[in-house]
Amino acid sequence: MDLRALIDDTEAEILRVIERAEDERTGPLYEMVRYHLGLDGEGASGKRLRPLLGLLAYASIAGDHRLALPGAAAVELGHNFSLVHDDIEDRSVQRHHRATLWTVYGVAQAINTGDTLFTLSRMALYRLRELGFADAKVLDLMRLYDETCLALSEGQFLDIWTAEHDRFLSVEDYFDMIGRKTAALIAASVQSGAMLATDDQQIVGSYRAFGWALGIAFQLNDDLLGIWGEQETTGKEPSDLAEHKKTLPVLYALERAGPDDRDRLLQLYRLPEVSAADVREARAILERAGARDYTREQARTYRDEALVQLERAGVARGEPLERLRLIVVSAIGA
Repeated sequence: MDLRALIDDTEAEILRVIERAEDERTGPLYEMVRYHLGLDGEGASGKRLRPLLGLLAYASIAGDHRLALPGAAAVELGHNFSLVHDDIEDRSVQRHHRATLWTVYGVAQAINTGDTLFTLSRMALYRLRELGFADAKVLDLMRLYDETCLALSEGQFLDIWTAEHDRFLSVEDYFDMIGRKTAALIAASVQSGAMLATDDQQIVGSYRAFGWALGIAFQLNDDLLGIWGEQETTGKEPSDLAEHKKTLPVLYALERAGPDDRDRLLQLYRLPEVSAADVREARAILERAGARDYTREQARTYRDEALVQLERAGVARGEPLERLRLIVVSAIGA
């Protein structure tokens, strides 16, 4: 199974959705859509992990992935509407090694493009009817999609609110937030593929649980790499401490560190700028508190749970299922 071919098919489906909507007068809007998606012929397009997971889920149950392409396109378009808005909210100036949409076209047009991506994602689902799926199935997928988008918005609210109020989440609340921001979309991506392939609710439930556990594991692995990752592995310097990101290792240390270490960590996080020495000191505090080991243990726990749920689904399609296993094992390096 050629994963690149699955990605190419997904991008062709996305372009089909765009071309159906575009007309002569709105061409520049869809140029912005293509720019952000990296489908303008000039930029990188990202890993397309979420639609890939959905297509593999479908193929592992039903075989040929092509009937599931509208669902994969919807997932990727929906993911990217949230990224456009995130970049504006976070004032991020780069994505995939080039300027973010809002820095090129302005905030107003970027917001409108994000809204367009959201609408296109729903329109992508309509094509499932053309491929023979029942209206009830499409409606169920739309319900899943809307519930997932709501969870994304709730998670982003929690993230922004804590930043605006100079608050640190508890460890428990952090897991709730990343469940909404990260795990919900990955779970829905996998679940949608399973829903298109079968009406067996036990199988669908196992695939959703697989995606949820995988999403949490992905985020915790990123938390580790953001503080301790090697540049050769991640392609960038670990920067989470320098950028004052409130990820799991930091939150765990604030709950478990001794009083002096906790006070010092809070002081470091309140500095407007931190030096390399400050970052090293903060990292040492986290390690003394056991935050690195705890985060690694949690990432491994969720990784293993994802593999258990994949086995529990009980499907027999060899290669797509093995590809899903390999994604879990290779992506979660904790």
